[in-house]
Amino acid sequence: MTLIRRNVVNVVIIFVSLALLLGVAGIIGSTWCSEAPLDLKQHITVQLQLPLILTACLVGAALSVSGATLQVVLRNPLADPGIIGITSGASLVAALLLLLTPRWASAYLHYLLPLGCFVGALLSTFIIYRIARKLLGSSTAVILAGVAISTLSGAVIAWLYMFSDANALRNLTFWLMGSLYQTNWLILSVGGPLIAAAVALQLHFAADLNKLYAGELAAKSSGVDVEKLTERALIVCAVAVGTAVSMAGSIAFVGLLVPHILRLLIGHNNRYLLPLSAISGASLLTLVALSSELTRAITLPVSMVTATLGGPLLIWALAKGQIKG
Repeated sequence: MTLIRRNVVNVVIIFVSLALLLGVAGIIGSTWCSEAPLDLKQHITVQLQLPLILTACLVGAALSVSGATLQVVLRNPLADPGIIGITSGASLVAALLLLLTPRWASAYLHYLLPLGCFVGALLSTFIIYRIARKLLGSSTAVILAGVAISTLSGAVIAWLYMFSDANALRNLTFWLMGSLYQTNWLILSVGGPLIAAAVALQLHFAADLNKLYAGELAAKSSGVDVEKLTERALIVCAVAVGTAVSMAGSIAFVGLLVPHILRLLIGHNNRYLLPLSAISGASLLTLVALSSELTRAITLPVSMVTATLGGPLLIWALAKGQIKG
């Protein structure tokens, strides 16, 4: 790595770390600067704001790192947990639970929903992988299988919309737009270690992912089992994304945008790209959480904010020639 590139990496690390600290300080400070009683401030911080911060960090890291990994493994710059269909299975199961759960079981929906989304993400990934294996395992086959799963899931959800009541539709719409306020300490105690382990495994793949840039034949000649690496990467991404979606709903653009912007700034070396993607994704969603905390009158849907920010930035990356076919 050249001296200039190393300096750029250091600047990016400082910038995203400061953004993360700003988000955390802003969220907690919004309560402690108020005139509420001390006991109430402590309760809000421990039971609401700390879970909010942890959820933002975990979900942002999971989506960003998984997006970066999938783009390399599938050799496609548009590979994203949402685009290849991993989140579609989770969204479909969420729709089924939100719209069809009987009243007697509604009290347990808060815990059934994360479990169902996690299972749905794993199931959709399994189907995508099996279809791709039938089609000789090419990256194009994975993308096409993901598009097929996404289309089918969207069609089923649209049919469910037609036969559901207004309150259930409102809950589903809000969930599909993403929310960082759906978790508690119990859900985090289960989902947190899963995401941490999945992200750590993807960081472990960084050296082998770098070898894929030279092509499959070159990677195999350097000792990389490309098929096994692809299989493991897909499974680990499914675990990370499935857990993230189960905790925060469907969140757009994070897994696609963050890795592309970082590649434009620091290059393609996954030893730096993957950990910085984790920190940047965590910082981005923490700032989104801060914006929602500062607008207490309404809770901003996460996907609305990320898509509003992500669209112009993605166009900028295209204009800079960062994203190529």
